[in-house]
Amino acid sequence: MLKTIEDINATKKRVRIEIPAEVLENEIVSSFEKLKQKVKIPGFRPGKAPVTLIEKRFGKDVEAEVLEKIIPEYYNNALKEASLSPVAMPMLEEKFEFKRNTPLNLSFVIEVLPKIEKLNYENIAIKDIPFSVEESDVDDMIKRVQNQKAVFEIADKDVEKDDFVSFEYVDSEIEGEAVGSSLKERISKMGNELFPPDIMEKVLGKKKGEIVEFTALPDASKFSEIAGKTLNVKVRITEVKKKTLPDIDDEFAKDLGFENIADLREKLKERIYAAKKEHVRKIQKAEIIKKIIESDNFDVPETLVNRELESLMMDKSLSEEKDDTVYSDTMSDVMQNVSEGEAAEKAETAVQDLQVDMKQRAVRNVQASVIIDAIGQKEGVTVSDTELDERVSHIAKRLSASPEAVRNFYTYKQGSLDGLKQSILEEKVLEILLSRAVVEKGESA
Repeated sequence: MLKTIEDINATKKRVRIEIPAEVLENEIVSSFEKLKQKVKIPGFRPGKAPVTLIEKRFGKDVEAEVLEKIIPEYYNNALKEASLSPVAMPMLEEKFEFKRNTPLNLSFVIEVLPKIEKLNYENIAIKDIPFSVEESDVDDMIKRVQNQKAVFEIADKDVEKDDFVSFEYVDSEIEGEAVGSSLKERISKMGNELFPPDIMEKVLGKKKGEIVEFTALPDASKFSEIAGKTLNVKVRITEVKKKTLPDIDDEFAKDLGFENIADLREKLKERIYAAKKEHVRKIQKAEIIKKIIESDNFDVPETLVNRELESLMMDKSLSEEKDDTVYSDTMSDVMQNVSEGEAAEKAETAVQDLQVDMKQRAVRNVQASVIIDAIGQKEGVTVSDTELDERVSHIAKRLSASPEAVRNFYTYKQGSLDGLKQSILEEKVLEILLSRAVVEKGESA
């Protein structure tokens, strides 16, 4: 039964429970009786062995099983009685020594979401961010598409900028010393990792068959035997492919599914407009969330902050694979606008400063999620199965995959579709916040 609840801070509570001695003793005695009917004791017929002998042989095991059963029951009942919903597993404050026929008193520390006393999200002032689509925007988009449609053809000519060049490993040395055969073999298998960033500058004007020499600094973790030394490498050009861009004309537009170049430009202009508008809306949503947080800068559970921090660090390490993400959670996406805006005003920081910044971002993100959930509950926002199905179908269409494949992906990656459902809820709440905000006209941001 619940004895006391003590507030440690806004997100931590100490919950004390007491399990009556008779409850534990009755359960233990019942377990012994059941065990007596099942176990075989030499010299006794089944079910006839003395309970004292059963207790002597299996007492500690039975007590442990009873505690594993009873403690969670009383703990969960205490949480229901106190109307508490922990966000993480409880922490038992101190070890206990169980004694039969004695009440068991336990003390747990749990983390809970903070109670937001003030939840003012009406008429929040946000900046108007004017934008427009220029012809140069369309030109840039068309050039990007043109580059994506480029073809590379083998050519017998000098290497020029934008050509595609293939190489084969020839030889290497360490500051004038010969490299062992085993090391040569490893170096020859490095592929593009071997080349310095300015390799194309070194091959401009050369032809197939010519030798190119350059200095490489291999990863010391992979080549500890040459750590701190300079590696001189020779490679041979084996093939030169010339980059050919398609003409930007009506045929180019038709290949992309448009009537002509004018139709292509018009449709691209619409898409660019929609993208810029959505970007502005994300910035404004982020501004709303930031102002709500600043008006009531509440504490959040440390466990949730640490989880978010791990997620941010993982995202940072996988940033190069960002374009492969199937779907970006709305809150993370929106809050990124806050972080990017602030980061743009900062100079490069040391590792410790970066860690502090990441921790602050993690706290903000958790605060934002808590606010979104609280507003969603207050506004009665829900996500229907139909809305979830529509989102799955939309993602499937975008990826040219089946809805079932998308569902399987999320189930495999996250264990369920709850994360996707949460992102839809966040979108709906953010739309409510934006619709009730007051847009202040001003200069372009």
